[in-house]
Amino acid sequence: MFADMRKIAGLAWPVLIGQLAIIAFGVMDTVMVGRYSAVDLAALGLGSSVYVSVFVGLTGVVLALQPISGQLFGARRYTEIGEEVRQGLWLSAGLAALGFVVMFFPEPLLAISHVPPALHERTEAYLRIAAFGLPASLAFRVYTALTNGVGKPRLVMILQIGALLIKIPLNLWFIFGGFGVPALGGPGCALASTIINCVLAVIGLTLLARLEFFAPFEIFKHFCWPERRRQVALLKLGVPMGLSFLIEVTSYTFMALFIARFGTTTLAGHQITGNFGAVLYMTPMSIGVATSTLVAQALGAHHHEAARTLARHGIVMACTIGLGYAATAFILRPEILAGYTTNAAVVAAAMPLLPIMLIYHIFDTFQTVTAFVLRAYKVAVVPTVIYAVALWGVGLGGGYLLGFDVGGAVPVWLTGARGFWAASAASLAVAGSGLFLHWRAISKRRAFEQPEPLAS
Repeated sequence: MFADMRKIAGLAWPVLIGQLAIIAFGVMDTVMVGRYSAVDLAALGLGSSVYVSVFVGLTGVVLALQPISGQLFGARRYTEIGEEVRQGLWLSAGLAALGFVVMFFPEPLLAISHVPPALHERTEAYLRIAAFGLPASLAFRVYTALTNGVGKPRLVMILQIGALLIKIPLNLWFIFGGFGVPALGGPGCALASTIINCVLAVIGLTLLARLEFFAPFEIFKHFCWPERRRQVALLKLGVPMGLSFLIEVTSYTFMALFIARFGTTTLAGHQITGNFGAVLYMTPMSIGVATSTLVAQALGAHHHEAARTLARHGIVMACTIGLGYAATAFILRPEILAGYTTNAAVVAAAMPLLPIMLIYHIFDTFQTVTAFVLRAYKVAVVPTVIYAVALWGVGLGGGYLLGFDVGGAVPVWLTGARGFWAASAASLAVAGSGLFLHWRAISKRRAFEQPEPLAS
């Protein structure tokens, strides 16, 4: 067990550091904008929820490249990896066009929240600026998927740390103004991120062309147009993956849209709680990526029992760490909230949400790593159905019933934003159980199957 955990940790820590650098974008946005104005903080929470829904859903499709390249790498079919990367870049371009339209014209989504005109205007400005960075961000995710799939996450980590160092001064400049630039508040965060995404994309693609490690893949040695067969293979895995991500994130997005009806202060408290939860999420996500990489490579080499063992150990490792995080954060919750804002009303709104979010985090850890393991097996359709039933049905539907006290029988302590968070925690418990049982059935069946050639 410990040997497997060391392997997982060896791949997970660069992913974790890199993702913490990226999630620090959101933390800095929240902290800096929280000191600019409460309205801009609420707009940031609403705008980032919509952006993340669009971005994560599309990213999920692109990330189909990770298990595909992982299995090809395990099978030592290197030139096929290059073919898949080229098709992944074409796919990301098409998805970016779709996402740009949704984000540049966000009115249908914002209408759900019934927010005041000032908040609506700031949120719309945030989304329209962020839309211009989406194509570059998806192109960089192709680079990320490949490097993680072949076990080189440090190549992503270095760029993400560099991006964080650039993000700090850009945020200060655009949020508060200076040197001829007016103070933009919340939308200034989007402008800083858009510039950084473009820089990351250029550097990532340059590394794919220049680094010796990628030379056997012959990524840019050949030009190709979108190839129907490979695009279909990517979409067959990527669309369910993207839908799973989309279901997961939109359940949170619509929660924010509904919570907005309780007022700006409540929404700001929810934003802080969700942002801290996103920081905690980076650890199980990193372990999930690392476990998925090792499992995919073992499957590519037809080592099915090793793949099952690695998967079990990754899940145990993540859940143990998740429990430790939850206990520590519960004790330190006043200090954590004080670090986000000096607004006493916002702290009071966030305080009762944080313990519920920590329970949410424990279940989220379990389902996250299990979902990544299933993606290594190139299994995505059933997990999507599980997510839809659990997160939209139990989470969002249950949250609406509790939060708005539909029927008038919900205890006061379980109404409002607390009801939405409690239902979301329950939904992740349901999702995690379903995903784990499905993985057990799939892994046992695969162990007795004859080796099959990878899709090419």
